[in-house]
Amino acid sequence: MKNQPIIVTGAAGFIGRNVVEALNQRGLDNLILVDLLGTDEKWQNLRGLRYEDVLSPAQFLALVQGGKAPKALACIHLGACSATTERNADYLLENNYRYTRTLAEWSLAKKVRFVYASSAATYGDGALGYRDEDAVTEKLVPLNMYGYSKHMFDLWALRHGFLKQIVGLKYFNVYGPYEDHKGDMRSLVQKAYHQVKTRGYIELFKSHRPDFKDGEQKRDFVYVKDAVDVTVHFALDSKKGGLFNCGAGQARTWIDLARALFAAMDVKPDIRFIEMPEILRGKYQYFTQADATKLQKSGYKKPFHSLEAGVRDYVKNYLAQAA
Repeated sequence: MKNQPIIVTGAAGFIGRNVVEALNQRGLDNLILVDLLGTDEKWQNLRGLRYEDVLSPAQFLALVQGGKAPKALACIHLGACSATTERNADYLLENNYRYTRTLAEWSLAKKVRFVYASSAATYGDGALGYRDEDAVTEKLVPLNMYGYSKHMFDLWALRHGFLKQIVGLKYFNVYGPYEDHKGDMRSLVQKAYHQVKTRGYIELFKSHRPDFKDGEQKRDFVYVKDAVDVTVHFALDSKKGGLFNCGAGQARTWIDLARALFAAMDVKPDIRFIEMPEILRGKYQYFTQADATKLQKSGYKKPFHSLEAGVRDYVKNYLAQAA
């Protein structure tokens, strides 16, 4: 089985690049990477990795639809439009729903292990909580089209009973190395590091809800190394199926994150608040916290990094090294 290739879509992207590195560390290099490199600097994420080939999403889709895609050990499908501010619904449907559906159908037909990226954005405003149970999934109302495009596939897989065989991972707020190419979708850690280096302070959004003070909006922050461990676990070490939260299970404030960054940089904290852009106000998640019960019951027991430990590793071993 080891000589069968592993397919990783979105392989030059943030989580994808880290997944490929983790597979290499396991001694696996018969990898088919799928991504659209374009004309930006995302190609640089491929440096230092071992793999067999790189295909565009269109090229790989043509192989699948033409019956010429190789028999694979696993397909780790991380490729998608991940911009929560993307407003072109047709584009999101094509990239995040239909492409995923085609790969899932192919994987099921060929008995290829299929693990795909869902998102915590599917939970909407969190009114129904953050439990990854099937009964909850059916009732969720995402706040933006990105979240809805991910939710559509979750619902399709659930409705057809495919979640007994495939795995969807609801990634929460992931941060870590190799996210530089993501522009506005980079984590606050990455953005704020450069703010501190150039200005000496960090800007956080003001709150527009009376029940949350400025900077005390809370998120479940996940260090990318933990997201990768969960992803590879389900791709190679587990035969479980279903939707699983990929989160630390602990909500922390943006102020907590800012302070962790200042501490890692050995800089005195200076936090300032700015207005939240109008486009985000009605679609902003003020609180996210993964219910990790289902993940733990599945057999995944490895603890996640604390926010302070993850930020420290990212700053000391990556951001500071690249400066």
